[in-house]
Amino acid sequence: MPGASSYPESFRRDAVELVVSSPDRSLRQIALELGVSHETLRGWVRTARKQADPEQVAAAERAGETRMLRKRLAELEKENEILRKAAAYFAREMDR
Repeated sequence: MPGASSYPESFRRDAVELVVSSPDRSLRQIALELGVSHETLRGWVRTARKQADPEQVAAAERAGETRMLRKRLAELEKENEILRKAAAYFAREMDR
């Protein structure tokens, strides 16, 4: 049976909010910055998600996923532009 937490409830709530609002940062990185074990932080997040309103959790996950997908789209567009330029270069070289 786990004992009482040595961290105040407000600290745990703020830590969970930081994890939820920072989808681009790893849980381990946030735990290190806060000075807590990543497993402890993971437990807090899991507990908070179980207690949260399912619609609110889904909305937060969609927002994080949207940010991640937009970032990936930007990366792919850059890669595509590089490939277009490379193809144009090689097409000019082949015509010589």
